[in-house]
Amino acid sequence: MFPAVFDHLSSIDSFFWGYIAFVLIILLGCWLTIQARFFQIRAFPPIIGTFIQFLKKSAPEVRGVHPIKAFFASVGGMIGIGNVVGIVTAVQIGGPGALFWVWVAAFIGMIIKYSEIFLGITHRVHNDRGGYDGGPMYFLRTAFKNRLVPIFISILLCIYGVEIYQFAVVTDTLAVNFDMNRYAVIGALMALILYASVGGVSRIGKICSWIMPGFIVLYIVMSLWVIVQEAPLLPGILASVFVSAFTGHAAIGGFVGSSAILAIQHGISRAAYSADIGIGYDSIIQSESNTVHPERQARLAVLGVCVDNLICTMSILVVLASGVWKAVEPIEASRLVQTALSRYFPYMDLFMPIFLLIVGYSTMIAYFCVGIKCARFLSPAYGERLYLIYGVAMLFF
Repeated sequence: MFPAVFDHLSSIDSFFWGYIAFVLIILLGCWLTIQARFFQIRAFPPIIGTFIQFLKKSAPEVRGVHPIKAFFASVGGMIGIGNVVGIVTAVQIGGPGALFWVWVAAFIGMIIKYSEIFLGITHRVHNDRGGYDGGPMYFLRTAFKNRLVPIFISILLCIYGVEIYQFAVVTDTLAVNFDMNRYAVIGALMALILYASVGGVSRIGKICSWIMPGFIVLYIVMSLWVIVQEAPLLPGILASVFVSAFTGHAAIGGFVGSSAILAIQHGISRAAYSADIGIGYDSIIQSESNTVHPERQARLAVLGVCVDNLICTMSILVVLASGVWKAVEPIEASRLVQTALSRYFPYMDLFMPIFLLIVGYSTMIAYFCVGIKCARFLSPAYGERLYLIYGVAMLFF
């Protein structure tokens, strides 16, 4: 039953992202950017200042969580397997030009996410746990004056909150690379997910602030090393990125060629998935912030999308610079980055599974927490317990 349901949902997802969503994101992002007078550019220095101020801010005993914890919980949800595995499929299908549209999606996505978080905090409500509940279901309830649309959105986010794909990738990768019992890995990872998610945004933010920065910096440094090693190829790669973004790319090696529309579709859709643009997840997470100024917390969305897009860019440039994207014998997307890095660094068969565990775990706990909060919106009395049962069943079976 479940495979048939997921196949049907996958078909709907492919149609939506292939023909509708990327157009809506471009139009909405461009409109908001113009209305905000290119806020992403002119406000960037103050955004860095806001982040530094939040870092220096102590954690008073007030309702909600520290703004930096909310930020790291948000970034933990954004930076996941999609930044390493999902994003490189944009190049496999759309060619080098997809990278240009990944950048476009990030630029216009910054103002979309800013708007989501601003609305989420503006329309949030107090909960009985000493925090806040906010997000699309709350500001849409205000906009539509009824619960039908918010309920529908909450159901979708409940489904989206159980990251089955990332869970499967992490468990399979650990079981295969370290010769571990798959069911033992599933049980241990599930317990870790439940521990973090039930603790809410505060616990997730603390975990992500511990485990994410070091691995992110290490991944960026390794990627830059590869790019520096292939520096003579960089001008040609960048030229190909900008030219093929509008003209497509001819077949080369194992790459079958692509059109400009494929580059646009897959560049925008993969970047939007990676940064959670237009999904509403970030609005729910960052609505827990104890800040009383919505615009200050919303500013951090710009910084978060920058970090997310930097990881995506590094992954794509590593794949392009190493040449694995056009290998005569096509390489699976899940192994493209690992194959590329293994040409320059030893022990990638050990590093990549651990890296995927870190980024995958941070995403899974953040999304599961969002699912719990949406379930509580649907049923304050039984939502959380029912969602925990649903989540465990979906992940285990």
